[in-house]
Amino acid sequence: MTLGYSLSYLQQVGLVNAAGYDTFSQRVIFPLESNLYGRSMVNAAAHRFLPGAKGGLYRWERVKQSPEVILVEGLFDLAVLWQAGFRNVTCAIGSHLNARQFQQLCDGVSRTVYLAFDSDVNGSGQQAAQQLSWRLLKQGVTALRVELPDGHDPNSFFARGGDGRQFQYLLEKAKP
Repeated sequence: MTLGYSLSYLQQVGLVNAAGYDTFSQRVIFPLESNLYGRSMVNAAAHRFLPGAKGGLYRWERVKQSPEVILVEGLFDLAVLWQAGFRNVTCAIGSHLNARQFQQLCDGVSRTVYLAFDSDVNGSGQQAAQQLSWRLLKQGVTALRVELPDGHDPNSFFARGGDGRQFQYLLEKAKP
């Protein structure tokens, strides 16, 4: 039975690969504003998007009026914080914001942005947070960097026994 979409069309939009297989197989799928994101659950390329831009900050419409926003890199980081009761969290889907995402944070609303980026062994997440903090401060946005334990992101922090109270303490200790 066909639903009216040709194999070539499904390949063109990125849902099926050249061999005819589902490109999002064995992935947790998150619908984005104008795309799909799939996080691998097996030994495959970790991140997959449909062709096109990733769009704005994830869940921005739900948090943009909040006086405090927690910005994380990954959607699993967002999910674990949401589960722990933090409703003011958004995600850039990576450590480098695109122009639209940066504009969303610099929309003239007075808020504090907590940058809860990964504490990577190579320092890339914290370096990106430092650079973003400076850029936001230049635009008049209060930005504070959350220092997670070495080697952790918000998801692994909670997966290894951290709780909401402990994460709140990290927010309170955040630095410009």
